[in-house]
Amino acid sequence: MTKELFLKNLKVFIQQGTCAFTCVNYIKKIFLEKNFIEMTENSAWKNLPNTFFITRNDSSIIAVKIPENFDNSFHIVTTHLDTPALLLKPNGAFLKENYLQYNVMPYGGLLNYGWLDKPLSLAGRVLIKKGENWHVKIVDLYDTVATIPSVAIHQNDKANSNLDLNMQQDLQPVFSLSEDKKDWTTFLHTSLKISKSEKIGDYELFLYDNSTPITFGKHQELLLSPRIDNLTSVYASLKSFLESRPSSISVFCSFNNEEIGSLTKEGADSNFLLDVLKRIAAVLQIDIADTLANSWVVSSDNTHALHPNHSEYADETNKGFMNKGFAIIKEINSTTDSIFSTLLKDMCQKKKIAFQDVTAKNDLVGGSTLSGLSLRHVSISSIDVGIVQLAMHSSTELCSINDVFELYKMMKEFYNCQIILKKGTFQLR
Repeated sequence: MTKELFLKNLKVFIQQGTCAFTCVNYIKKIFLEKNFIEMTENSAWKNLPNTFFITRNDSSIIAVKIPENFDNSFHIVTTHLDTPALLLKPNGAFLKENYLQYNVMPYGGLLNYGWLDKPLSLAGRVLIKKGENWHVKIVDLYDTVATIPSVAIHQNDKANSNLDLNMQQDLQPVFSLSEDKKDWTTFLHTSLKISKSEKIGDYELFLYDNSTPITFGKHQELLLSPRIDNLTSVYASLKSFLESRPSSISVFCSFNNEEIGSLTKEGADSNFLLDVLKRIAAVLQIDIADTLANSWVVSSDNTHALHPNHSEYADETNKGFMNKGFAIIKEINSTTDSIFSTLLKDMCQKKKIAFQDVTAKNDLVGGSTLSGLSLRHVSISSIDVGIVQLAMHSSTELCSINDVFELYKMMKEFYNCQIILKKGTFQLR
């Protein structure tokens, strides 16, 4: 795939993956177009197709490729597809003067001021009752339906010196001018295209920035876009998985709820991945413990780039530079070890794939890693990678498209390679 086509498709992917539910829905469509078979958790797995996928709670997805003559090994890439957003609370509609507003809560660690004065749309999952049955509907309005207006400098003369935003007071969105709170119910039925005879139950609806991704720079190398964290990793892993010709059993895995700690039945700290791997081993009649001992997982999530205005936040010797390749992330709580990092670097040098080592300053706290949480359930050799970016958790973020492309190239080589363990030595080919 050319870099130009990769960028074009990445932009489309970001605009479709507006929350975990819409992202999984879009990935499902791609897999079905590629003739992957959808499996379910509440049915017996007696036979397995060579290519299949499975979802959990409409918001996490695992896909598998089983070669005809497969090595006794899983090659897994894990990512997360949820992004920071504003989640609507139940019964949240209220009137303030003549504004129709809605009570929201932060999903993930928002960079609060980065969400002011932005065009916001609505996406997520809604339960709808038709007759006696409740149905799931995945929705995305695409159009701008709300914004969070900032307070003018004339009214808040401390805005440029002390912008201390209160999540409950300062980040409540405006949907409309109105004198009647019932306008919210009308808005929901109309915008979600639900008839008045159908009852709306509970929902997980997220306000998201619907800005169009754009590129700029001398060579159009910079990508300014919502949801760079972590849809760049998801797209790179998806394309590499689809294009790979593996000899090992290849697994694409993208979890929900990383931004809120992964402590859900579909998060990285769940049994979702282990359940799927155990069922594969049972059907193929391979020893799960033996196979896991021969297996490898690449966990991809973004990290911070060197900020041009605040270089004091970067580590002294392992700064993250944009346009220098994907990042191999080594933190005290990461799963990266010297064996896997050496093998991966060796592979990248042979294939001329750009990479860099990135670490954080000791006095700045980082987050937990997907692989660190997954390894509580599945003990596999693991490495943490990603791309460096700026403005993480703002409504729009900044990265180098070239770094995303290098990440994709590495993942494709990882899916295709063999890692041979023999008498205490390692060989990657």
